Amino acid sequence: MKTFRVIPVSFLLLLIIDVFAFELYAQVAKVDPGILSVDRIFNTKEFELESAPATRWRKNGAVSISLESGDKGQKLVSHDLNSGVQETLVPEHWLIPAGETKPLNVEDYEFSDNGSKLLIYTNSKKVWRVNSRGDYWVLDLSNRELKKLGGDFLPSTLMFSTFSPDGKRVCFVHKNNLYIQDLIDFNIIPLTTNGTAKLINGTFDWVYEEELGLRKGFRWSPDSNSVAYWQIDTEGVKDFLITSSSDGPYSKLITFGYPKTGEKNPSAKIGVVSAKGGETTFLQIPGDSRDHYLAKMDWVENSIVLQQFNRLQNKNTVMIADPKTGKCNNILVETDKAWVENDNEFLWINKNQNFIWLSERDGWCHAYLVSRSGDKITQITKGNFDVIHIEAVDEKNGWLYYLASPDNPTQRYLYRVSLNGGNPELVSPKDMKGTHAYSLSPDATHAVHRFSNFNTPPSAHLIHLADHKVIKTYTENAAFKKKVETIKKVGTEFFRVKVDQGVELDGWCIKPPEFDPAKKHPVLFYVYGEPAGQTVLDRWDGKRFLWHAMLAQNGYLVMSIDNRGTPAPRGRDWRKSVYRQVGILASSDQANAVKELLKTHSYMDASRIAIWGWSGGGSMTLNALFRHPDLYKTGMSIAPVPNQRHYDTIYQERYMGLPADNPEGYKNGSPINFAHQLKGKLLLVHGTGDDNCHYLGMETLIDELISHNKQFTMLAYPNRSHSINEGKNTTRHLYDLLTKYLLNNN
Repeated sequence: MKTFRVIPVSFLLLLIIDVFAFELYAQVAKVDPGILSVDRIFNTKEFELESAPATRWRKNGAVSISLESGDKGQKLVSHDLNSGVQETLVPEHWLIPAGETKPLNVEDYEFSDNGSKLLIYTNSKKVWRVNSRGDYWVLDLSNRELKKLGGDFLPSTLMFSTFSPDGKRVCFVHKNNLYIQDLIDFNIIPLTTNGTAKLINGTFDWVYEEELGLRKGFRWSPDSNSVAYWQIDTEGVKDFLITSSSDGPYSKLITFGYPKTGEKNPSAKIGVVSAKGGETTFLQIPGDSRDHYLAKMDWVENSIVLQQFNRLQNKNTVMIADPKTGKCNNILVETDKAWVENDNEFLWINKNQNFIWLSERDGWCHAYLVSRSGDKITQITKGNFDVIHIEAVDEKNGWLYYLASPDNPTQRYLYRVSLNGGNPELVSPKDMKGTHAYSLSPDATHAVHRFSNFNTPPSAHLIHLADHKVIKTYTENAAFKKKVETIKKVGTEFFRVKVDQGVELDGWCIKPPEFDPAKKHPVLFYVYGEPAGQTVLDRWDGKRFLWHAMLAQNGYLVMSIDNRGTPAPRGRDWRKSVYRQVGILASSDQANAVKELLKTHSYMDASRIAIWGWSGGGSMTLNALFRHPDLYKTGMSIAPVPNQRHYDTIYQERYMGLPADNPEGYKNGSPINFAHQLKGKLLLVHGTGDDNCHYLGMETLIDELISHNKQFTMLAYPNRSHSINEGKNTTRHLYDLLTKYLLNNN
């Protein structure tokens, strides 16, 4: 006998209402593609950009090479820009190993200098931030023979395999040792044998990779007879431990050396060894090897050039060394009362008798021509603007190409100037306002040009540089742009706001559709604010822009402001003003900007001011909420550093000095010391596997908040790194969390 249960009418009504609401939502979503949602942005491929093929240049001229998709795999295609001839250099079937049916998945590639061989990188694994460990194969283009490198070494364990200049050998790193493999008999010769977890040959430890951008730690000599390499000794550097619970019911410890402010640093040396093996000759670099940083190294003819920063990073000494004796001679010393930027590669011209050098010595970042001996320095670019980056040197025609934006620090344009100095010429089209990026051919006649602005998704073209004429379109992202055009339009604008001492800060604002200035609107500020990056840039900001636009569709004003100390091209004093007061001046600038905007923008709801940021922006969010508790109602802080004493030496000491010399700066710049002032709503988010800004810092902040009986909301993402993007659905989950927290608490 069946039993029937009586269902209350009220429940049935609620059920009918819920079903009706769901159906209504589905119909609205179906008929109104202009409304954005977290799912549409992060959980579908609806807003995925087309990627331009990875394009390289032949070293001998205007011939581009692109990695393109074929019917069954990838292929390499060359395009002679002078003749217009396009041909397939390497078809898919050449990339099929013997006994296999599918071609290799090419993640990176390199041609030998003479073009006879191709080195292929595949099957990679992540090491800290990038996939720098994998398998290497070499393809002989003359006989199409494809062979795997590394002998009996386990799969996905080789790093940075690189052709010798003569193309007869490769050098690679395996388990912190250097090896040479001959490409005729494929014999392998160890160049070092002392590599351990603590002694690292040919690559780098955590802090060198993160803060100096160094990964491949060796350089072939031009004659292919020697290899110069970094040796990093982390013995004595305190280990940091991360607990991982991703492999079964028992957790395991991940251990790595991490020097925190004021602590012992790794030792760095540079050695030279014969490509045939043997003893290493170490360069006689002056000073304690643990009290300086070797930030750059390369060969120039039969000598080695290097850059040595002192620990405070306010002095960069350029040296030239004899690889046979190890003797070093200084040729240039760059100093600054704050810090010296680490942005100079060695660009040699005039048969290696001069090099191009960037310096802020006159108050702006400009290009200089320096003699090899260092006794003559000539300024090339002049004026009240910054050279942002050197793009190329056209020595044949006497041009220096560089990125700059003299009139608008939120944008980027290509300029050129004579190597003898003079008035610069704008190369980028005047009518294309926004951010331009270029990859110039070796002869500076052609380039891959990429462009976007705040409202325009990126495009990529192959161009003739002289007239900027398009030769080939890689992607216009036409379908994506059409999709973006269907979104209910939000208003966007750039502005400037005055703060203390008459300083004006750059900012942008995204306004709700059909914005009504007579109404009060809640506000969300997106912040970073540290010397490592800008947020106020006139370029496409990807899915973050779409998420901000979604919040604007929900009635929010979304804003971002670049305080002093961010790396905007606004002069040396702008950038260095933050020295020894990171977190102090920046948070003051941010708060003063908000106060000024509230005076002049009556449509901003002063009772509903929120702020969010990630990493340094997470720290700035904490500083905002803790230091200015009556100004901000809500904060969402992702992966912050609550205590500057807990961050690494190279980054934090560069901007703050040594803790022993600046104890008050470290104390007052760390938001944890102001946690007792919290009044508003606070969301904390962190990955427990974050090797950069450690979860330990979050735990100390939580304890501090608890001790003062301050309520907050916190979510830890298990085993996720600093980017919090590992694992199924993680990114969508995170932005859903942020969205709901903001809408419910501000």
